[in-house]
Amino acid sequence: MRIDGRAGLWSFGPTPAQPPAVAVLEVAGAILEWTVDDPAGASATFVTVTDVGAAQWLWRLVGATGHGALVDALGGEAVDGSVDLPGVELDADALNPLRRLAIGHWARRWWPGSLRDGIPTLDAALLDAEVALLATAAQDYFDDDTLDADVASLLAPHQATLLAHRRDGDPRVVELVDACAEVADDAGVWDVDAALPASARRADYALAAGGRGGRAQPSVASGVGSIDWAAVPSGLFDAADDTIQWRVDVTDTGAVATVRVATAGTRPAAGVPVRLRSGPVSGAGVLDDDGLARFDLAGDTGPVAEVVAWNHDWAPTTVSVGADVDPAPDADVMRQRIRDYARGRLARPGADAFLAEILAAEADY
Repeated sequence: MRIDGRAGLWSFGPTPAQPPAVAVLEVAGAILEWTVDDPAGASATFVTVTDVGAAQWLWRLVGATGHGALVDALGGEAVDGSVDLPGVELDADALNPLRRLAIGHWARRWWPGSLRDGIPTLDAALLDAEVALLATAAQDYFDDDTLDADVASLLAPHQATLLAHRRDGDPRVVELVDACAEVADDAGVWDVDAALPASARRADYALAAGGRGGRAQPSVASGVGSIDWAAVPSGLFDAADDTIQWRVDVTDTGAVATVRVATAGTRPAAGVPVRLRSGPVSGAGVLDDDGLARFDLAGDTGPVAEVVAWNHDWAPTTVSVGADVDPAPDADVMRQRIRDYARGRLARPGADAFLAEILAAEADY
């Protein structure tokens, strides 16, 4: 094993991809990372040691002798250069449950559900339930401050939904929910005697409807754009490309932008910021529940008059949704890579498949 000092921390293993193609798991004293579509799986684990003294679980992955060698090598104050530890290797089999837990957290954040692309969304309650069970089984790797070990926050929002799913009778769901009920009871976050509502299972989801009402004259300009996944909450919008539709109209008071974003239909999009930029012309607003925003545009000297709007070059217009971040230059390639990965998991469920994925693949979608 070769260990390198990077940015004041020791790390080892193959360098992982950048988000959203990386699954990350915080454990006591270290960060574990995997490139999600790397066929090497757990054998390609990248470890960043943040506190070797807190990483008491290392012996489970490298054995007692390897653990001692790591502590001796990394226990000093200086983090510089490289250290070679011949004969010390990570046990991929021991890492498999941790990688699966990391993939679960990854799916919670990055799963590219899209009606347009034919990729079903995953049932958030079932996914969180299985992630909670995996986190419970991995408690020996966590400490009290580890965010990825917070089982209570995973289960607390889903009691009604999970118990309603249980009433549907699928034995796989029954087994999962019963196991979660025990964990939730221990964590004090479920009232198992509460009355159950009607089943919350969704058979499908819908995009927002089309434009509202007619317009007296043609739009000055219109176009489409794609959402930067890193800028928006997970599971809120359709993850396909070109799901942002925008147009510019003129009114008595000046130019107005209308932006519509295709939502996943899982929850309201209200309050998500949206911005339009086109050279010196710009404007900003927030989406409503259905993913629609309408806002005034302004230039360097104030509102954009009708004659200015018609003469403006709208070709370089960009529309961004969510946090104001700079997209990666290959963001479109990365999004397609993640879609291909998700499709592969649905088409060929492996040993690490989650029940939410299996049910999504089985559904008449």
